[in-house]
Amino acid sequence: MSDLFTRDEISSSRAADSAPLAERVRPKTLEEFFGQQHLVGVGKPLRLMIEKGDIASIIFWGPPGVGKTTLARLIAHHVKADFFQLNAVAAGVKDVRDVIARAEKSKKGLGKRTILFIDEIHRFNKAQQDALLHSVEEGVITLIGATTENPSFEVISPLLSRSQVYVMEPLGKQDLNAIIDHALKSDTQLSKRTITIEDSEYLMLLSAGDARKLLNGIETALRFTKPNPDKSVTLTKEKIEEAFQRKYSLYDKLGEQHYDIISAFIKSVRGSDPDAAIYWMARMLDGGEDPKFIARRMIVLASEDIGNAEPYGLTLATSCFTAIDFIGMPEARIVLSQTAAYLAAAPKSNAAIVAIDAALTDVRNLPNLPVPLHIRNAPTKLMDELGYGKNYKYSHNYDNHFSEQQYLPDNLKDKLYYKPSDEGQEKSIRAWLNKLWKKKQR
Repeated sequence: MSDLFTRDEISSSRAADSAPLAERVRPKTLEEFFGQQHLVGVGKPLRLMIEKGDIASIIFWGPPGVGKTTLARLIAHHVKADFFQLNAVAAGVKDVRDVIARAEKSKKGLGKRTILFIDEIHRFNKAQQDALLHSVEEGVITLIGATTENPSFEVISPLLSRSQVYVMEPLGKQDLNAIIDHALKSDTQLSKRTITIEDSEYLMLLSAGDARKLLNGIETALRFTKPNPDKSVTLTKEKIEEAFQRKYSLYDKLGEQHYDIISAFIKSVRGSDPDAAIYWMARMLDGGEDPKFIARRMIVLASEDIGNAEPYGLTLATSCFTAIDFIGMPEARIVLSQTAAYLAAAPKSNAAIVAIDAALTDVRNLPNLPVPLHIRNAPTKLMDELGYGKNYKYSHNYDNHFSEQQYLPDNLKDKLYYKPSDEGQEKSIRAWLNKLWKKKQR
């Protein structure tokens, strides 16, 4: 591993002493990089790509402070590529095109590749992402994007299909301890001092697995702390807490509490308790949970737990997601609260998920059952002669726009998948279907 990266600097010089600690100790070799061993460990996919020097476009997806930017820089350094970094919040299409123009000159004139790193790529709109497509496809630039959002939702499909998506995992206790130790020993400023951290686990809890936040917290706590008589420094729990400007909330969006509290929230909505639903939502928001994560869960439960008992619930949940994307926090909390209250108060039905899961079971156990001849398409003369579409009854020609003909395969012709509940609008749906399909009582 020692010969994969040299000690040469990635940029022209090391960050100035006035730079934040997180920048001063940013890894310059793979040996200094902690975490993500499922990607950069020996024999792992990203490391193999780096060793071969054949870098595809990449989307790094993961929480803040886990090494997305650092890995992008290390990759550019190793393959000796020009490296440009844009932040999607501040950059526009013109900035992207400027980089592309420089990359084209570099490729034609020097035969050198260019890596364009876009931080928070999920904040690029469709037009901005479209501007990248041709250059990525032609190999003018190699794109490395970083996002904390699910790229399936936030990155356009054509760009996603041209990129490898690598999931970055939250940093664990061992990784964070290694980062602390490395910072205290290697930084030109901190290594000259004797520094003791009274409660490193509390420091890690406050940083929530974010290495940048962890290091910034150490640096800020040092500013608040007077040296001991022997000039050593002890960072107490109180000084660490002061540096982070808040006490640790038991809600850890990367740990067990994340799953426990989102479970409590979903079950409260399902159980028609809007007060509990809003309380658990407040716990998540106070703990720093991504509002979009909560909104996505409400879209799912609007179908899974409410369904056609109140079909407007899905419309509201989808509108909630759109609204919070437009306005952001803290105002988004109001929209989330409104939606959670409505969904919790709505009548409930799980008929939709029961129906699709039952149908999928039959599809997998009885694959490729033939479509009944009378509802097949007959675009050719041969198909017409074979009886495709013969005796099909056009529903709109009958009373109630209904002709009681068979649509399921013969093996399943009497099967019931969708069984509406007695709640809300589904009660009316069930009565109507029973009236039409008298032989199939739901």
